[in-house]
Amino acid sequence: MNSIVITIISLAGGLGLFLYGMKLMGDGLENAAGEGLKKILEKVTSNPIIAVLVGAAVTAVIQSSSATTVMVVGFVNAGLMNLAQAVGVIMGANIGTTITAQLVAFKLDEIAPLFIFVGAAMVMLAKAKKRKDIGNIILGFGILFTGMGMMSGAMKPLTESPMFEHLVVAIGNNMFIGVIVGALLTAVLQSSSATTGILIALATAGAIDIRAALPILFGCNIGTCITAMLSTVGTNKTAHKAALLHLIFNVGGTIIFMPFINILGTLVMDMSPGDVQRQIANSHTVFNIANTIILLPLRNYLILIVNKLVPGEDEIEKVGPKYIDDRLLETPVIAAGQVIKETIRMANKAKQNLELSMEAFIKEDEELIKKVYDNEEIINVLEESITTYLVKLSKCELSDKETGIVASTFHIVNDIERIGDHAENIADLATQRSNKKLKYSEDAISELDEIYNYTTSALQVAIDSYENRDVKKAIEINEIEEKINSSEKSYRDKHIKRLYDGKCNAYAGAIFLDLISNFERIGDHAKNIAESVIENN
Repeated sequence: MNSIVITIISLAGGLGLFLYGMKLMGDGLENAAGEGLKKILEKVTSNPIIAVLVGAAVTAVIQSSSATTVMVVGFVNAGLMNLAQAVGVIMGANIGTTITAQLVAFKLDEIAPLFIFVGAAMVMLAKAKKRKDIGNIILGFGILFTGMGMMSGAMKPLTESPMFEHLVVAIGNNMFIGVIVGALLTAVLQSSSATTGILIALATAGAIDIRAALPILFGCNIGTCITAMLSTVGTNKTAHKAALLHLIFNVGGTIIFMPFINILGTLVMDMSPGDVQRQIANSHTVFNIANTIILLPLRNYLILIVNKLVPGEDEIEKVGPKYIDDRLLETPVIAAGQVIKETIRMANKAKQNLELSMEAFIKEDEELIKKVYDNEEIINVLEESITTYLVKLSKCELSDKETGIVASTFHIVNDIERIGDHAENIADLATQRSNKKLKYSEDAISELDEIYNYTTSALQVAIDSYENRDVKKAIEINEIEEKINSSEKSYRDKHIKRLYDGKCNAYAGAIFLDLISNFERIGDHAKNIAESVIENN
């Protein structure tokens, strides 16, 4: 009884080290890749082969096909990726996840302590974040193999257990049981790499051969779909379709390959005779590559199937956030990039409202005023959503650059919201002008037009400098802001003179002064945005 308990404890400890090492290595690779990872994902096009390569590359970096698929669901939900692009990335993710098994099969557990020593030394002694990330990669690599060694050692006694022998025989004789075991184990561990690692540990201990391992490997691919399916709760229809595509692809691949399981077993045994660990790793890779080659040309039919299973399309326009999604927090570098996109969307919405409110004032158009109020609701929703997301993102592991982005965006979002409020104020003034049938002189309209143009120019400079992290662009705002301030003072004096001369009534004059005051305040907030870019870049 004691020996069983010790075996279970050793096995659990080894698995824990394996999972932690894999995560540490994945996080280190992700941080080291940084902007490169973001750029890779942004390069996804309608070309299916590129999409597959992107999916494989990203998964190889973050060490989890589940995480990649969850990210894809997040992108699809945000409207950044369509189903045709998603299916290629999902197929590629299955190939990328086999990299871990290939690494594990190298049997480096004896020299793993050396990797741990070097990695730990780099993490503790290095000051630069890039070097710390490399240290985490090496440390994670060492911990992963140490965990593998522990699991293999713990499983050694199993080879002498008649009960375990009967279980292996049962799985070998009934491949459907093996598929179910693999699916359930992967669903619990949420990692097909972990299940493959366990199989390699069993193989190392001599407890399992390739023919018993293959059905379990097939089940791994099905089990890894569970995380993505769960992640679609609360998402749109297209996101549900993306997760369902993943499930259909993996189940379909298993069904296709089940009759040829012996052929696959023979093939990998010929590739690596006498090396069961490598056979398991190779079979995982061959299966996923072959599955992709077979089903990729049929992607349009797969999309057709999911469209039948989940009928209907989503509305393109979203009132709430379009780019940010909690699923993307799994990869902070991606999430930080999406926050910038969402903030720019909010800023452009505020700029649009400024343009609409001014047009509404000039034309006395009630439809345009209503549009301003509708947009203001969207701006308020975005302000709340982005701020909440930034709080979550700030708790993630971020590079110095992403930390700067998060810090500046907190303030920038507030400034954008205030710009939206001032645009709404201008719409209110437009309503008052329309109701009172107020008229303005050509000089007054010309002055309003000039300060308005300065203000929109300042706002555009602020948006561009934030989007591109362009300090030179941000500095340009100082000159424009001076023009807004001097214009506001000059036009205020001129309008007061018109009031004295009886060329304008008091009510119309008060609205005019409120208008130029709102423009001046918008200019101040635009300058704040630009200064945040300068300070945090």
